[in-house]
Amino acid sequence: MAKGAKGATPHTGPRTLSIDIGGTGLKASVLDGAGRMVVERVRMPTPDPCSPAILLRALAGLVAPLPSSDRIAIGFPGVIRDGHVITAPHFDVKGWQDYPLEEAVSRRLGKPARLLNDAEVQGLGDIARRGLEVVLTLGTGVGSAVFGNGRLAPHIELAHHPIHKHDTYNDYIGNEARRALGAKKWSRRVHKAIDVVYALLHYDVLYLGGGNAAHVVLPLPDNVRLASNDAGITGGVRLWDDEVWRAIQDSHGCRERKRGSAIGPTRRAALRSRS
Repeated sequence: MAKGAKGATPHTGPRTLSIDIGGTGLKASVLDGAGRMVVERVRMPTPDPCSPAILLRALAGLVAPLPSSDRIAIGFPGVIRDGHVITAPHFDVKGWQDYPLEEAVSRRLGKPARLLNDAEVQGLGDIARRGLEVVLTLGTGVGSAVFGNGRLAPHIELAHHPIHKHDTYNDYIGNEARRALGAKKWSRRVHKAIDVVYALLHYDVLYLGGGNAAHVVLPLPDNVRLASNDAGITGGVRLWDDEVWRAIQDSHGCRERKRGSAIGPTRRAALRSRS
């Protein structure tokens, strides 16, 4: 029986190893077919510096104590297309640009893998799939995702967009700003960011997630909800819903690829120019 409440049903279906890669922390757990964690999540600090090779070693160590699984879902803090990292603002850009992380994790851990931006994975674990829903994650930086009736919109990297003078969202409400300003002044900035995003998108609901969401000390608007702290992991099971995955690929302008196939230089150049 599943650990937890009385009368819980057994964990069934294929098991998904879900990995949430953050700028300061790496988290993982194993999910059952319904997206429930079958064990408590494990966590470790993100290595610094964090090259692809260092990250792969860290992930192998992180997940070693977890139960067996059939497949892998990965959330990564950057722009992702075709299983490749287009931007990795929290890590070494040279080492990460166009890195085939989806394939690399699959080979290292010996299971098929699917890779998506971390805020988008969080959204898949939170949204009600009704109307226009937006996710903002507050962590080392700021993540964002937009969904219309449950369908993922093309990725918008708000983190690097100006919001105040020359400050980007990362500068304005990222972790460094929180530490420098204190809870109340930083929370006022978060409210301003929420207002700006509403003026931009006129969303029905905004989900505020990430580790720093808990530090917002001012009351939130009625259509803003605090997201589950586990959604960055539990949303991973949705990457293995084939209908959802096809829609994600369509929204990102991705092509169908055979496992292990290479992405050519012309395609890489096109992806970089669109990122």
